[in-house]
Formats: sequence, C-alpha cells, structure tokens
Amino acid sequence: MICRWIDRTIAYDGSQLSAHWILSETGIVGDALVAFRGPCSVSRSEIADLADIDGPGIAADDMVHFVWESFSDVDLLLGVHRQRLLSASALEVLRSMNPDVVAHRSGDDVFVGDGKLSISIATVTPVSCLIHFAVNASHGGAPVRIAALSDLRVDARAFAETLLAQVATEQASIADARCKVRAKGEWVR
Repeated sequence: MICRWIDRTIAYDGSQLSAHWILSETGIVGDALVAFRGPCSVSRSEIADLADIDGPGIAADDMVHFVWESFSDVDLLLGVHRQRLLSASALEVLRSMNPDVVAHRSGDDVFVGDGKLSISIATVTPVSCLIHFAVNASHGGAPVRIAALSDLRVDARAFAETLLAQVATEQASIADARCKVRAKGEWVR
C-alpha cells in the first residue's frame, strides 16, 4: 500500500470519497492512503453515514484528512475493521506525540474530554472500499463541540505523516502475518 502526504490545501466536500479519486489526484494506482489539510463541508447529498443525514452537519474550518482506497476486497465489514484500526492507530500516534493527552476512542471516533477530535466513515464502491478519517487541526466552523490538535500542541502535518507511516507498517505486517500461517493439518518438514 502506498501512503502519501498531498502538499496542498484540499477542501473536503465528500466527493473525494469516490472510486479512483486518489488516482486522479496523485497518479497512484492501487491501494493507497493519502492525507491532506483543508476545510470540510459535506453537503447532505454527499453524506454517506445514514445516522448523519438529519444531524447537525459535517463541517470544520481546518482538518487533516485521510482517504484510504483498497481494491483487494470490496467488503464493507473489512472496510469498517480497517476504519477502526485507523482510528485506534490515530489515538496511539496522538498519545506518542503528546503523552499528557487524555483521549479515548469510541467506535471510529476519537474524543478529548467531551470534544470530538475526529470524524470517519467507511463505504464501498463497485470496485473498491473507501475510508475517510479526519481530525480537527484547529477550531472553527464545526456544528458540534470539538477538540483540535492545536489544543494538544501536536503539529498537524507531523501527526499526518506519522499516522501514514504507522498504517503502512501495520498493513505490511498484516500481509506478512497472513502469508506465513500454515493450514491446520498441513504437513511440516
């Protein structure tokens, strides 16, 4: 899996959660996780999570976004597992960058106190599984109480690059673990 930081501001509006968006933006072919910084404003027609359709909205002035596309299995259950692993990894990275942070994960979201630090969704297309995960870099524009990396003295780009590297390492380790297991009953030399 290829991981890359996109070094320009991109306004996330939900349309990025579509097949081959990463290819069209970066030229990366295949499984990839990219990160970028920018505002967020998702229109009702682009909201993927049915629980959010009639909610307060999905918006913020300054977020670090992650878009993950995988072509290996178009399976929403696997996508949700990856989404939870991404969220758990984000919490680990956050704690490693500031050990004084008191944060917790609930499902696919990370919270600091009663402030929501992240948003996330997993979905599928006919050819791929997609995940959007984002953390607030600073305050402003959100329709709910939030926490932000700036409050925690965590540099947004350093956080993104560290999380990209951790996910790449984790995925490589998962691939290795899968390939070195023998079937029960398989003859051993």
